Amino acid sequence: MIPFSPPRIDQKIIDEVVDTLKSGWITTGPKTKLFESRLNEYFNSRSVLCVNSATAGMELTLRWFGVGKGDEVILPAYTYSSTANVVIHCGAKPVLVDIGDDFNLNVENIRSSITTSTKAIMPVDFGGWPCDYDGLNQLIESSNVIELFNPNNDIQSKLGRVLLLSDSAHSLGAAYKGKRAGSLADISVFSFHAVKNLTTAEGGAIAINLPQQFNTDEIYKYLNILSLHGQTKDALAKSQGGNWRYDIIEAGYKCNMTDIQASMGLVELERYESETLPKRKSVCDHYSRELAKFDWANIPLQSTGEINSSYHLFPLRINGATEQQRDKVIEMMKLKGVSVNVHFLPIPLLSFYSNLGYEMSDYPNAYRLFSNEISLPVYFDITTEQLNTVVQTLNFCVCEVLSVQAQ
Repeated sequence: MIPFSPPRIDQKIIDEVVDTLKSGWITTGPKTKLFESRLNEYFNSRSVLCVNSATAGMELTLRWFGVGKGDEVILPAYTYSSTANVVIHCGAKPVLVDIGDDFNLNVENIRSSITTSTKAIMPVDFGGWPCDYDGLNQLIESSNVIELFNPNNDIQSKLGRVLLLSDSAHSLGAAYKGKRAGSLADISVFSFHAVKNLTTAEGGAIAINLPQQFNTDEIYKYLNILSLHGQTKDALAKSQGGNWRYDIIEAGYKCNMTDIQASMGLVELERYESETLPKRKSVCDHYSRELAKFDWANIPLQSTGEINSSYHLFPLRINGATEQQRDKVIEMMKLKGVSVNVHFLPIPLLSFYSNLGYEMSDYPNAYRLFSNEISLPVYFDITTEQLNTVVQTLNFCVCEVLSVQAQ
């Protein structure tokens, strides 16, 4: 069986986790703080806070900005449920917009969806391919969009415009016109889930890159407090001799990262540019080269002169296939020992959101791309022989299902 995306767990990871277990400090502590510092250097952002998931990071950010009842947050119709769920958690309304052919938000679709209730735009770097950040930043800074902005609190007034909060769950290491993901939006949130390029088993990071009028240290401190019950001191601070006394300044949440998680992340980050990204690029390049031989293969863009993916996914599309035919291909491949996936079920196809009145027919491009998308295995330990098996098996299954001659 060729798996879809197993994590890279080698002796370096094991040794670092064991070192943490033996250190006597396994919750949020020195390794978490070190991981934050090294991520901040990598992103070239102003500050980084690690949390237990990207979902938590997005919700904490929205709550810090004061997003709540009566507010609207714009996001793509084509994303994982967490992007929309965090808006619901805050009591606000997700405003879905259709996507472009790169699976990412279409800036012109956003423009027509902005109202006086819009507080944030949440672009999603699908598969690790960066959104049009020049277009997004020009949009939120345009005079007609600024005129529509209706701040509800001092933080919103200080920013003076819609917040650009990037769901960068897929895009660690992606580059856009000379900048890395993490420095492309006001705030970017990353995922370190088990299937991500860099994993801490579960985990995430908030990369803060707000304008200079904001005190980044204060924002980091507040988000850190919010991530730990609203408590003014974390365990590391309280452990400093005689420093046990703390306060609860609001009813916060519980979503801090642990040193066990951070120890994995430190190893992963150290070798990310030298080992992880080059290997994932080589995997995607192999697929692109071999699949280009087949007329049915619609190969995803992974790199241009100015933009580079993080190679998190290889979201192939099967030309001419219906949703049902795509699903049949997946079933056949599983029977032949090859695991593939689909990213994702668009938000309007999920029961919770369809029951709220969202309809897939309102987002035709999202459905068109979803209906024949199939994500191929991309992971560090996959071999050339396995990659060839994936391509050959896929070609056979597609040709069987579409009733065309194998190429």
